[in-house]
Amino acid sequence: MIQNPIPWPGGAKVAVAITFDMDADSLIHIEKGKAGVNYLSTISMLRYGPDVAIPRILNGYKRFGLTQTFFIPAWCIEQHPKAVEAIVEGGHEVGFHGYIHEAPNALPPEEERYWMQRSIEVIETFTGKRPRGNRSPLYNMSAQTPDLLAEAGFLYDSSLMGDDVPYMLATPKGELVELPVSWATDDWPPYVHSIDLDYMFQLLPPDRAMEVFMAEFNAMRRAGGGLWIGVWHPFVSGRLSRWQRIEQMIQEMQETGEVWFATLEQIANHCLTLERDGALKLRRQDLPHYGGQSPLPDPRPFSMPDG
Repeated sequence: MIQNPIPWPGGAKVAVAITFDMDADSLIHIEKGKAGVNYLSTISMLRYGPDVAIPRILNGYKRFGLTQTFFIPAWCIEQHPKAVEAIVEGGHEVGFHGYIHEAPNALPPEEERYWMQRSIEVIETFTGKRPRGNRSPLYNMSAQTPDLLAEAGFLYDSSLMGDDVPYMLATPKGELVELPVSWATDDWPPYVHSIDLDYMFQLLPPDRAMEVFMAEFNAMRRAGGGLWIGVWHPFVSGRLSRWQRIEQMIQEMQETGEVWFATLEQIANHCLTLERDGALKLRRQDLPHYGGQSPLPDPRPFSMPDG
């Protein structure tokens, strides 16, 4: 059922990455600008992530023996260095997620390049390692983002939704492994409600949310060779009842004996190694779409018919 199933290490039927985007209070500042300092309740909700949820998540990962990937805006790294230090000490990967959660497709190319380069420097300074992966804030990758990532030497992206398994983005500047995501495994639809952030969803209990997440996992496992990526946020899924249900999920996944838990960098490197050894041929997507031009026809003046 999967056209290009990936042979995962140890004969695993599905690769799993439980990734966290630690956006913290960047969200209120990018939404409200300098007025964001007056939204104390929302700041407290968002800071629950680095202050309370990150230690909880890291302790859970340690007990389960997992090493995973965190995407963190560079501004959040500067504002919450202790949380980042704990993530790095736990052996986890830190990926690029914008500077202050700005949308790349709302920026001119030179501004996008500037903030990418500035963020890379911050990540390298605080973690001791250049980031290998990108997740564009709110998945808002621009037409030039893949080129900029390839130009900057990134290994992979995890912002697009074009397959069930890893595939390649082929750009004029080079290639990237795409590790596709899905709104079906994102925690915003079932859990986020914030008037100040203009996200107002019906909050679901953890078991209901997990039905959606696990439906995706079980489909990948049944088909074999699939990829399951959780796109979660510490201030959201790190809340106590939700994290308790996640720990139950991890235990259930481990008990199947058919799951390879890995960082996104490990998954990307595994796929490239298989391709280099001739054991796999990843699908390639040429970018930019439409040659970088809108496929829509030019608007033409017209007149309404009489009558």
